[in-house]
Amino acid sequence: MSEEVVLPIPNLAVPQHLFILSSPSLSHLHEHSKHALLEAIKADQMAPYYASLSPSVVPQDAVILEKMQEENTKMLAELDERLESAKKMEGESEISDALRARANFLTKTGERETAVDAQKVALEKTPGLGSRIDIALTIVRIGFFWLDRPLVVWGLDKAEKMVEEGGDWDRRNRLKVYKGLHLLSIRQFKRGGELLLDALSTFTATELLSYNDFVALTVIANTLTLGRVDLKKKIISSPEVIQLLPEQPTLGDIVKNLYECHYDKFFVALATLEQTHLLPSRFLSPHTRFYVREMRILAYNQLLQSYKSLTLESMGQAFGVRPEFIDNELSHFISTGRLNATIDKVHGVVETTRMGFNDSIAPTLSLKSAAVDVVLKQGDLVLGEAGRLSRVLW
Repeated sequence: MSEEVVLPIPNLAVPQHLFILSSPSLSHLHEHSKHALLEAIKADQMAPYYASLSPSVVPQDAVILEKMQEENTKMLAELDERLESAKKMEGESEISDALRARANFLTKTGERETAVDAQKVALEKTPGLGSRIDIALTIVRIGFFWLDRPLVVWGLDKAEKMVEEGGDWDRRNRLKVYKGLHLLSIRQFKRGGELLLDALSTFTATELLSYNDFVALTVIANTLTLGRVDLKKKIISSPEVIQLLPEQPTLGDIVKNLYECHYDKFFVALATLEQTHLLPSRFLSPHTRFYVREMRILAYNQLLQSYKSLTLESMGQAFGVRPEFIDNELSHFISTGRLNATIDKVHGVVETTRMGFNDSIAPTLSLKSAAVDVVLKQGDLVLGEAGRLSRVLW
């Protein structure tokens, strides 16, 4: 088996379609996902996976299931025979190829525990470092398929150690994408976004996700975490992003409107992004409320930093919402320490109290702001002491 061939197994589109079918709020996508799911299952002869699905979500066809099971049994018998023959008559390389072929077949058909066990045996018996890295990444994909985070972490740890031993350029870059996707799935948008951005111009991990989905995730993560200068340089002006925008205009709308301070259009784009990219994604859906909230805070901070004070009415006009909505939003974020401002409800005015982004989004700026506070306080003390000294001298 060529070390250059990376098989797209298991097919990660399968659990994504199942996720959509299991979500009543995504009913407008059900028809397409049901058809695509069944086609993918039949294409990879995924009898074990098909049998495990709930009939309430995906009705089972007994004839199709029986046919796939027969094909699976036949193919597995051939692979077992090949493995036994290799053990008796062939060398280490042929045994390794037979083990990997058997493990990949189990992975492809939707087995879980037996596939993981077979991949681990192949990992132990395979001599080539590059091939062993590929096996570790296959185990990571099995973890992604079943949303088994301990397995994902185990596989990433194995792959990273082997890459450090001497992995080639391509596998190093693919590992960045795998780690980036994992970090996004556990709400580590900053570090995950950095890894995806590093691989933006060298992406080859098509066995994990499509190029368009990869670029979309890169934009979504980094729009939240990058400062304005880097957002312009690394995202808005990126050839890879520019190429994708005609196909996914919502991504362009949210990035450009945030950067150009068109906050009313930004709010519309954020609501659209929630429906088209966040909620339908099995990796991002659990973090939808967090992401939308943090993006709103980012926009509020960006506007407030430009002024010492603003009326609630003018902020409502800027964001295309009623002043009452802005009042409720800002009151909540101020009370939880997410916005450095106060609201004068008598006059309907928002006053900024300290410049600085949320620490988790822009820690450098927050540290600078804190340093300024310390200098001002110490300066007040020095001036006070100088005043008292002057009165004594005079």
